[in-house]
Amino acid sequence: MTRSNAVYKNSVYREPGPPLDEENPFEAMVKRFDVAAQILELEEGFYEYLVAPSRIHITAIPVVMDTGKIKMFEGYRVIHSDIRGPSKGGIRYSPDVNLEEIKALAAWMTWKCAVVDVPFGGAKGGVRCNPKEMSPGELERLTRRYTANLIDVFGPDRDIPAPDMNTNEQIMAWILDTYSMNARRTENAVVTGKPIALGGSQGRREATGRGVMTVTMAAMARLGMRAAESSVAVQGFGNVGSVTANLLNQNGCSIVAVSDVTGGYYNKGGLDITALLEYVAGSGGTLEGYPDAESITNDELLTLNVDILVPAAKEDQITKKNAGNIKAKIIAEGANGPTTPKADEILSDNGCLVIPDILANAGGVTVSYFEWVQDRQGYFWTEDRVNRRLDRMMHAAFEVVFDASEKHGVSLRIGAYVVGIDKVAAALRLRGIYA
Repeated sequence: MTRSNAVYKNSVYREPGPPLDEENPFEAMVKRFDVAAQILELEEGFYEYLVAPSRIHITAIPVVMDTGKIKMFEGYRVIHSDIRGPSKGGIRYSPDVNLEEIKALAAWMTWKCAVVDVPFGGAKGGVRCNPKEMSPGELERLTRRYTANLIDVFGPDRDIPAPDMNTNEQIMAWILDTYSMNARRTENAVVTGKPIALGGSQGRREATGRGVMTVTMAAMARLGMRAAESSVAVQGFGNVGSVTANLLNQNGCSIVAVSDVTGGYYNKGGLDITALLEYVAGSGGTLEGYPDAESITNDELLTLNVDILVPAAKEDQITKKNAGNIKAKIIAEGANGPTTPKADEILSDNGCLVIPDILANAGGVTVSYFEWVQDRQGYFWTEDRVNRRLDRMMHAAFEVVFDASEKHGVSLRIGAYVVGIDKVAAALRLRGIYA
């Protein structure tokens, strides 16, 4: 099966033409899907069914700004699959949100849920806006109108949002309230990543970073690497990156470099992660001006002579331009889509083990699933119980993916796609096609 066999339908595929930019996120997903589909000998009809989003919702969002003027925003919600259960995925607010990105993220969520054996399908949402230029009141009105416009899409048994880039517990609380007011009943399970007081789960904020740590330690064990002798660089010191750095440090690794939007900070002897976390908490949320480290760029961080690299910032950070200069033995993708397909080939040729995003950062959706279960039961778990279950599921998923990659002689990324697609395809075969 090749991309040239695909049919242009409902804007899901592009019409035949020149090769697409490798950094188009949906096309990057499809390139990996193609390889896994060939390994699985996926039937053409199943290929077309599984690669394409199930539904795409685009909505206009009028918001009365603080000035009294009305401003229009564009919102998206893409349901990639609900074959294995309700669709699940975050909502991001960003000025560069676009449909191709949201389609890719929704598909990655489908494979991610299947890889860790969570009974959800994949979805993703977004609003094209600049939240840094909006007041809390404007963000609340934007969120409530976005939710109201998609009131027939969301639901605890249909589609369950969560936080993502530039969204948080408060925004999830507004979604919960807006949905509940329209439903005329409180529906805590309609969103995850909520405040604890509204049915959120212990351990949810740290879940993605904890999952990255768990699979990184599992990979180190497979490669015979000792934590006490391993150095780590983390690109992105937000929620995922900071938690990953802290937990890897607690497990004995030396964190020698971290970065955020203000740049990178390097100390060959190892950074004091506790001091870094305290500095960020007291400096408005950034690393800018951190005194006990050498300043480097984000690009320089990626090519440091370290054992483990954790890209936890944004998409397309590792490309064909810099992949050949990366020296890390292990890359654990805390972000979604940080590595382009051509970079993957270079890294594989150089013997770098890449733990793909659809495995490495699946801790977030795993604990979101725990939160959904707790809300449905009305019974909540301790943080220790959440963490133990998360560690067990992430470790088991890593072993299954690693074994699949060895069986088929492919990278961990393709191994993860094989595992995820096979599970979704098996569910589709059992369900059949309703006509």
